[in-house]
Amino acid sequence: MLNVYKRFWQVNWAEQWQYRANLLMYLAYWIVAPIVYLSVWMTVANLQGTVNGMTASDFATYYLLGLLIDLITSSITFHIFTYKIQDGSLSGELLRPSHPVLTNALINNIAFKTLMLIVFIPIWIVLLILFQPTFAFTPLSVLLTIPALIMGFATSFLLESGISLLAFWTTRAFGPMEIFWTAGTMLSGKLFPLTFLPLAVQSVAQFLPFQLWVWFPVQLLSNKLTTQEIIFSFTMELIWLVVLYVFFQALWKRGVRKFSAVGA
Repeated sequence: MLNVYKRFWQVNWAEQWQYRANLLMYLAYWIVAPIVYLSVWMTVANLQGTVNGMTASDFATYYLLGLLIDLITSSITFHIFTYKIQDGSLSGELLRPSHPVLTNALINNIAFKTLMLIVFIPIWIVLLILFQPTFAFTPLSVLLTIPALIMGFATSFLLESGISLLAFWTTRAFGPMEIFWTAGTMLSGKLFPLTFLPLAVQSVAQFLPFQLWVWFPVQLLSNKLTTQEIIFSFTMELIWLVVLYVFFQALWKRGVRKFSAVGA
């Protein structure tokens, strides 16, 4: 099985280098919006002193960490897989002795992220110099953040993959995906810290998978969580991994039976 993943890595890594313009477009998408949010909140914080207890430096720390973490935990499965169902090209991958999503699409995600990080890290360092955040890392917080990032990506990948499979039944799956992206942006902490939301919404958000992608890793890495909060969030990650894997497999089995070579 390792040889299968190794071969998929070689193919997808080479493929990523063929779409450099696409890489720059995605990079701009990931960077511009958070920097705009950061600039706005830092301006407000500098004028008022603090916003909801956060200083300008706190905002710089939060958004710059969130920018890096979002790149690691997000998924691009919808963009690289849904069209294969709709145009029928998935039929070729179904003939292979490997799962089209859990091998090819997964490795494509990892190859894309790796190349993005190679280009992004120098830009991120420049942003650190410009905005001067204050980090409070410890060896333990860094160690705990590593599995949080891996599990955060896994939940994001499984959820987006499951929604992508709706293309087996619909002509276009962009409707459900737009709802997913909107909820993910609002409740992951990407748009603003979750403490800015009403308490009732915060209470609901802590049980949803979205906050595991940005908010939880940022707070964990910044040493702002209690032991109980850390245990709770890791428990939620494990629960969501099981739920989303079952959800994905159920849709996959039913969808493949419905699939035809001319599309969904």
